[in-house]
Amino acid sequence: MTDKKRNRFEPQPMPQQAPEIRAHNFDEVALGYGFEMARAEAERCLQCKRPTCIEGCPVGVAIPAFIKAVADGNLELALETLTADNSFPAICGRVCPQETQCQAQCVLGRRGAAVEIGRIERFVADWAREQGVSVTPMTEVRPTGHRVAVVGSGPAGLACAADLAKLGHYVTIFEALHKPGGVLAYGIPSFRLPREVVQAEVRAVEGLGVEIKTDWIIGKTATIDELIEDGYEAVFVATGAGLPSFLDIPGEDLNGVYSANEFLTRVNLMGANRFPAVDTPVRIPKRVGVVGAGNVAMDAVRTALRLGAEETYVIYRRSEAEMPARHEEIEHAKEEGVRFVLLAAPVEILGDSEGKVVGMRCVRMQLGEPDQNGRRRPVVIPGSEFTIELDTVIAAIGTSPNPLVRRATPDLATGRGGTIVADHETGRTSKARVWAGGDAVTGAATVILAMGEGRRAAADIDRWLREQDSLADAGVEGGRDQHREMAS
Repeated sequence: MTDKKRNRFEPQPMPQQAPEIRAHNFDEVALGYGFEMARAEAERCLQCKRPTCIEGCPVGVAIPAFIKAVADGNLELALETLTADNSFPAICGRVCPQETQCQAQCVLGRRGAAVEIGRIERFVADWAREQGVSVTPMTEVRPTGHRVAVVGSGPAGLACAADLAKLGHYVTIFEALHKPGGVLAYGIPSFRLPREVVQAEVRAVEGLGVEIKTDWIIGKTATIDELIEDGYEAVFVATGAGLPSFLDIPGEDLNGVYSANEFLTRVNLMGANRFPAVDTPVRIPKRVGVVGAGNVAMDAVRTALRLGAEETYVIYRRSEAEMPARHEEIEHAKEEGVRFVLLAAPVEILGDSEGKVVGMRCVRMQLGEPDQNGRRRPVVIPGSEFTIELDTVIAAIGTSPNPLVRRATPDLATGRGGTIVADHETGRTSKARVWAGGDAVTGAATVILAMGEGRRAAADIDRWLREQDSLADAGVEGGRDQHREMAS
């Protein structure tokens, strides 16, 4: 076998901090490819005549084309090709699960390791940022005079706002927290997604002319109807899914129990790891147990480790094969010393006389018959109770949309779990002039899926606004007041 053929099956390893070092800092774990590594990985691409990798990309990036540009050393073309469909490649290249999306469809992966598409994507985006090249350049566009409100500054909201601004519309983003970025800012630790990367993407959107108003809560500061009354002709709701689920077991009110959302927000957004230099404290755990096994659980337990925890546990009621977190995140947690207590479920959080957590009582589980989703249902093993000594418990078992939106907007149709009902292709809701997308519609999902929904909604909002102009020009009564309801 020639070296060239052999190299097709040997991907470039990602340089990263050593586990014994990174477990004690919040610096990014993955260090990124250099140019030669990125080009070598790009040369592995088969340039298939039928590139199935594109089918696996939620926003349809022309993957072989941007990878070929990297292989040819034309990074400007690579960036142009990549950002034609993906507004935030530096983010997606770091946190999107390429292994279940584009890379899962890579033809080379059928015979060996798939091309590391996400790592090449990250390299191109980081190169652009280092060179001072905007990934969301503003071209000359004639202002339309239309005003659009975007509620939420997470990936769906930012993507929608950026596209609308490029089309000439005046866009205002309304964000509930004191910093923009949504889940990118409060939910993902800096060792996976550095704050400067998020801030650069937010600044790029502002550079398009988008105004961002923080500390603004939909349903409290103003309602959707009030935004429309204030002159916003369309509203895109991208409020995410930040309402945490709890364990519903005795002891959840003890001091030392957190939802993963609260714990991560305190550290990621408010810098609680630097207390008392900042105002927001967080409990520095010695023995922490995180219940759940998704990416949020991995983020929480690895954050606790970096805060100084001496013992860290992930407690999960199924086996490792069923863990929903990315394989990479699970392996990184293991390398850093996190212990996994599998086929176990908590039944009570134990406290002392001062109301502080001292442990958690659990039961052993075994996997039974598949449930309605096809996953084997965990079943309690009688008489299998055991106790883990802990001083901190973090629940990372899922989130749902905040109920404020639906309470303040009773004519906005919502579905299971409080998600907003919206058309998948257009984002149109049951309410006139209102679109929605991202986790507020799908429930907690991936960054790039949210971005895709934001971009599709932007295209439909633009289409609708221009239709109103045509109606007004034709003298149709009502003009801009016309609105087609959500597609069935």
